[in-house]
Amino acid sequence: MKKFLLSCILVQPAVFAFAQPVKKFNDTAYLQPVEIWAVRAADKAPFAKTNLSEKDIEKINLGQDLPFLLNQTPSVVINSDAGNGVGYTGIRIRGSDLTRINVTLNGIPYNDQESQNAFFVDMPDFASSTNSIQIQRGVGTSSNGAGAFGATINLATNELKKDFYAELNNSYGSFNTWKNTFKFGSGLLGKHFTIDGRLSNISSDGYIDRATSALRSYYVSTAWTDAKNSVRLNIFSGHERTYQAWNGVPENLLTTNRRFNSSGTEKPGAPYENEVDDYTQTHYQLFFNHEWNPYWKTTVAGFLTRGKGYYEQYKGSASLEEYGLPDYDNGSAIITETDIARRLWLDNYFYGTTYSVQHKKNNTEFTAGGAWTKYDGDHYGNIIWAQLQPAVPANYRWYNLTAYKSDFSMFAKWAQQWGNHWQSFMDVQVRTINYTINGFRNNPGINIDKNFGFVNPKIGATYTKGNWKAYASYAIASHEPNRDDFESSSTQPKPETLHDFELGAEKRYKNVFYGVNLYYMAYRNQLVLVGNVNDVGAYARTNVPSSYRMGIELQGSWRFNEYLNISANATFSKNKIKNFTERIDDFDNGGTKNNFYKSTTISFSPSVVAGGSINIIPIKNAEISLVSKYVSRQYLDNTSSVSRSLDPYFLQDVRLSYLLENKLFKATSIIVQLNNVFNKKYEANGYTFSYVYGGDVATENFYFPMAPFNFMVGINVRL
Repeated sequence: MKKFLLSCILVQPAVFAFAQPVKKFNDTAYLQPVEIWAVRAADKAPFAKTNLSEKDIEKINLGQDLPFLLNQTPSVVINSDAGNGVGYTGIRIRGSDLTRINVTLNGIPYNDQESQNAFFVDMPDFASSTNSIQIQRGVGTSSNGAGAFGATINLATNELKKDFYAELNNSYGSFNTWKNTFKFGSGLLGKHFTIDGRLSNISSDGYIDRATSALRSYYVSTAWTDAKNSVRLNIFSGHERTYQAWNGVPENLLTTNRRFNSSGTEKPGAPYENEVDDYTQTHYQLFFNHEWNPYWKTTVAGFLTRGKGYYEQYKGSASLEEYGLPDYDNGSAIITETDIARRLWLDNYFYGTTYSVQHKKNNTEFTAGGAWTKYDGDHYGNIIWAQLQPAVPANYRWYNLTAYKSDFSMFAKWAQQWGNHWQSFMDVQVRTINYTINGFRNNPGINIDKNFGFVNPKIGATYTKGNWKAYASYAIASHEPNRDDFESSSTQPKPETLHDFELGAEKRYKNVFYGVNLYYMAYRNQLVLVGNVNDVGAYARTNVPSSYRMGIELQGSWRFNEYLNISANATFSKNKIKNFTERIDDFDNGGTKNNFYKSTTISFSPSVVAGGSINIIPIKNAEISLVSKYVSRQYLDNTSSVSRSLDPYFLQDVRLSYLLENKLFKATSIIVQLNNVFNKKYEANGYTFSYVYGGDVATENFYFPMAPFNFMVGINVRL
C-alpha cells in the first residue's frame, strides 16, 4: 500500500521487431508478444536503452525487490526502507524516482494512478516470471500510461515456452531472509495450448528494527496459439504485509543506533505489534494477437487491477476533535484525547484496454496504438480500538472519500530505412486526462476536478555502418501533478514539460563493446522534491520554473578470453535548478522565511554514478563476479547544503555461482551473493525539514541506513 497509502490506487525484442512469417504450424516461429514490441525501443531506435534477458535476471534473482536487480544498469541508484532490499524499495534513474518512471507489464500501465509511484512490493518475486526487461533512459518511445520523465521500465512475461519445465528456487540469507519459489510450464500441448505458473513466498526480518516483510504471490498464464492468432490470459497476485519503516533514523542516532525504528513507539511500553502495511493487488490481463498477413499485425488487451488494503497505526493522545468526535464527559472531567489504533484504507479498481496495429514492409515500419484506462478509488479510515472506548463508536469511520481518474492516449510511430546506413524515426503521442478528487483525509473540503491534454512528439535518426551505430533524437514529454501535489501545494500545481535531447554512439566487436550517450533534459515547471515528508511517508514537491539535467553515460565491456570478462558503466551529470526559492516555516512570526538561490543542485541527483563487474570463469560452469557500485553525494533538498545530504559511497559485492548439469536433476545452480563485503556504513535515502523557532533556524535530518555486510545463498533446481 503505497508507502503512505500515498494518496492512493491502482529485449531484446523491439518496437518494430516482427516475427518472421510462419511457414507451417509446427515451426519454431510462433506468434510473438507483439503487445510488448509496440511500446519498446527497437535496436535502431535513437534512444538510450538497456535490455536484460531471462538469463540475466535469473543469475541475480535471490529474493530482493526488482530495483536491486537493476542496480548495475547505467544511471541507476537504489534504496530500501528495510535496508536489505526486501519490502519497500525505490529506484532513481538519472535522478528521477518512480513517480517519473513509466512502468508497464506486458505493455499495460502499472504506475499507481494517483501517486504515480510504482510499488514493486505489491508484486513479490515478479522477476521470477519475467522473460525480459527493457529500460529506456530519458523520454524514450511512446508508451501506455503516464509520460516518462526520467525513464521507462518495460517488463515482459508473455513469451511462449514450447518445452515442459519445472523449477524449485530457494534462497536464504542475512536477517532471516527466505525466498521459496516453485515454477512450472506445460510446454506446448496439442500444438496449441500452454500453461505456466508460479508460487512464491518471501520473508525477512529486515536490517532496520522490526522492518519485517511477509510477501506471497502467484502467477498463472495460459495461452492458445496457432499460425495466425494467439490468446493469452494472465492472472497474478501479490500480498504484502510489511512493518512500517518509512520514518527513517534521526541523524543523532546514526552512530549509536543505526537500526532504530520509531514506528509503533507511540504505544506505551513495547512498540505496537501491528504497525503494518497490509495490501493485496491482483492483476487480470487478456491479450488477443492476430497476424493478418506477413506485413500487418494487431493486438488488443483488456485488463483489471484490483487493489485493497490498509496501513495500521497506533496514535497516542489523539485529539477527539481531529477525528470529528465531541469531547467526552466521564462525570468528573472533560476528556479531549485518547490513545487509538487506526487503519487507513485504499480500495480501488484500475481497468481499461490497450491496442496496437503494426506494419512492416520493405524498409518501412509503422506502429499505431494507445490505451483507455479508468481508476476508481476509495479512501477511508477506521478507528479499530480506543483506550477510552465510550468516547469512540465501535469501528468508527472518520473519513470516506473517493477519487476518479480517466486516461486516454493514442500514439503513432514510423521508422524508415534510407539506403544501407540511415534510419529515421518519428513518434507522436496524444494524451488526455480527467482527474477528480473528492476531498483529502486532512482537508476533506478540498475538491479537485482537473483536465489535462498533452501532445508529445519525438523525432530522431540512426546511422549504422559495420560495427558502428550513432543516433540523435529530440523528444517532448508532459506530466500531470499527482494527488499529494494538489494537497501539499500552497498554490495549484502545474503540469510539467520536458525537452529531451539525446546523442549517442556505440561500437561492437566480437568481444568488445563500448558506447557513449550525451543527454540534455530541459524542464519547465518541474515538480522537485523539497525534502520533507508527510505523516505517512509521502514526499512533498513544488514546481520550479526552469531546471535541467545534462550528462554523459559511458558503457563498455571486454571479453578477454573464455576465463575473464569485464563490464562497466559511468554517468557524469550536472542537475540544476535556476532561481530557486527555499521556503522555511516561521513558527515565531507565522508564514515562511524565504532564501533565494540563483543556481542549485536538484535533490537526489548525484553527479557521478558508476558500476562495474569483473567476471572470472576458473572452470566450466563456475563463475566469480566482483561487482562494484559508486554513488556521489546526494542532497536531501534543493539548497546544495552538505549538512542536508547523503554522503558518497562505494560498495563491493561478490557473487559466486556454480552449475551442476544432469546429475541428480536436470540442472542445479548454486549462487552465493556477498553484499557490501567492506562493511560500509552508508545511507541511500533520507529526508529533511527546517523551521524557524526561538529566533533560530532548526534543521532535522532523517536517513534510511542500508545493511552492512550481508549475504544470500540460493539453490535453484530444474527438475
